[in-house]
Amino acid sequence: MYESFYGLKEKPFSLLPDPAFLFLAKQHTSALAMLEYGLINQAGFTLITGDIGCGKTTLIRHLLNNVERDITVGVLSNTQRAIGELLQWVLLAFNLDYHGKDKVALYQTFFNFINTEYAKNRRTVLIIDEAQNLGVETLEELRMLSNVNADKDQIIQLILVGQPELRAVIARPELTQFSQRVAVDYTLAPLSVEQTRAYITHRVSVAGGPGSLFDPDACDVIYHAARGVPRLINVLCDTALVYGYADGAKTITAEIAREVVEDKADSIVFSNRKKPDALSKDSNIGKANTLSFDEGDAANRELFRGLFSSLQTKR
Repeated sequence: MYESFYGLKEKPFSLLPDPAFLFLAKQHTSALAMLEYGLINQAGFTLITGDIGCGKTTLIRHLLNNVERDITVGVLSNTQRAIGELLQWVLLAFNLDYHGKDKVALYQTFFNFINTEYAKNRRTVLIIDEAQNLGVETLEELRMLSNVNADKDQIIQLILVGQPELRAVIARPELTQFSQRVAVDYTLAPLSVEQTRAYITHRVSVAGGPGSLFDPDACDVIYHAARGVPRLINVLCDTALVYGYADGAKTITAEIAREVVEDKADSIVFSNRKKPDALSKDSNIGKANTLSFDEGDAANRELFRGLFSSLQTKR
């Protein structure tokens, strides 16, 4: 619709996770470093959490696109509390036959598969997205599956990705044994105001447009409304481009951004959010507090320091 008007090759703010548009803010670089550390050092359980729309799934897609060839990966994304027979879903994640098998046969199929991979010097990794939907019993069953690991080698590694409530579930007393097996743990925070400006510029540039398409003040208005959540930033930016196209505006200004935010205020996505100060023309939008993020404890920082530096060098 607006792509040719703004000189774009494609829409820069799609809601679909696309590793081609991956923006590595500092916290995303840290999360990716922790994921890679978990794979390299054969961590039994890796836990990545963050609010809805903060980029967790995009990070996983990026990881999958760059995984080493000696790793066999299964992805389980259709999670729900009443998931039913977990082993059936695990076998499906690895494209293994699960039809017409009782629990013993399902386990034997799984056990034979991971041991065959191990004999080929291949590591097996199961990634569970939206893991906050799993109940206590299912998480405990996952822990029991990890018992197939023998001696010093991790025959299977598990990566759990989910919303913050996943941490609360794992912290429950009945999951103490599970929590003690989490070797890598990271919480992904929203973008700061400065990161939001860089994020918007990055996505426009990847789509072939000019980096100056969004005025800095417009970026700040969008940051305040979206609270630094990438998915919500995408919603507002995409709508702003539609409004700008309709007005024949070659640059998305703060005025256009405010109009978008005002119109979106009563939408399902934004209606439960406090109306931001960015709507005021006199608000000091350039001096918003920067959101902080948790890099984990000192021990974890030491673990991924080398990977973090490596990823920064690649940017």
